[in-house]
Amino acid sequence: MISLLITVEVDPSRVDEFISYITEEAADALKDEPGCRGFTISQSDESCHVFTLAEFYDDMAALEAHRLTPHFLLFQQRAGDGLITKKTGVVGNVIFPKDFEKK
Repeated sequence: MISLLITVEVDPSRVDEFISYITEEAADALKDEPGCRGFTISQSDESCHVFTLAEFYDDMAALEAHRLTPHFLLFQQRAGDGLITKKTGVVGNVIFPKDFEKK
């Protein structure tokens, strides 16, 4: 199991727009991608324009397949016009729980 943990800062004037786009992206990934096991979105209590995404995939092939889907490419297009002002991410191997199931 592969995890992708991303922290993004969004243009503060466009938070609602980001939430709309990222929730659509997450729902499509969970619905349409058999290799996507989980996709959570968290908004910071301290800075409403900071979000953490936690995505889980069967393997690197599933993560790479995700990056080629029409819904991901649409999200990238929408986010590419200054919506996201800063982004950091880490890909890792899930060590617990081993029996992570799609919810």
